[in-house]
Amino acid sequence: MKEMSLIEHLEELRKSAISVLIIIIVAFFVTYGFSDQLAEIVLSPLRLALKNTLASGGGEIIYLGLLDKILAQLQLSLWCAAILSAPAWFYQIWRFVRPGLHEHEARAVRPFLMFGLVLFWAGACFTYFVVFPFGFKLLLEYGVTDVVATISMREYLTLAMKLMISFGVLFQVPNFMLILGFMGVINSEKIHAYRRYIYVILAVLAAVFSPPDIFSMMIVWVPMVVLFEIGGLGLTLIVRPYLAKKAKT
Repeated sequence: MKEMSLIEHLEELRKSAISVLIIIIVAFFVTYGFSDQLAEIVLSPLRLALKNTLASGGGEIIYLGLLDKILAQLQLSLWCAAILSAPAWFYQIWRFVRPGLHEHEARAVRPFLMFGLVLFWAGACFTYFVVFPFGFKLLLEYGVTDVVATISMREYLTLAMKLMISFGVLFQVPNFMLILGFMGVINSEKIHAYRRYIYVILAVLAAVFSPPDIFSMMIVWVPMVVLFEIGGLGLTLIVRPYLAKKAKT
């Protein structure tokens, strides 16, 4: 591991930040070239939900200002650029962190970075293919009927991308649990002892980060519980045997 001065660290940080910015900008120009197609892809679950749940055939996606469509597609392109270029800027972050790690530390951290990236994309896909169709159907059918839904395109696209990124971050729970397990902060015994309290905490978080109704809360809470249990299983099947083997050597 090479020793570096504070100035050298700051210089490397500046280079990495510039590289990440360039990557996202280049990706933005690519995604903006397909912004119409990307918008249609993201709008598709909502269009389908409006078609299937409103018997009157009402319900439409609208824009409220002259610049709304342009701004919505610019924002969508930027979000998509950040998501799709994640491997490239993850690599830049890794290049910045790697010189500060010993070889065995680098070998330990590398799998978590790759696993985290896969989980992030899995969370985004879960949102699009599961949360959107089920959640939109519930929300549109909830409450009074015989009303026409007029939904702002810009607000919807912003909400959709925020949800996809939020679930991408949420899907990091097993990864974080494994990291804390290898660090010795948590173990499967502690998780089992406090499981009921953790479920309550997850329910509170789900209520905070979801629309104010029980159905939306459950859509968020159930995946959080499943991810927590997957993390707990990883602590039992991966971390505990590893630490036990390490203690014997």
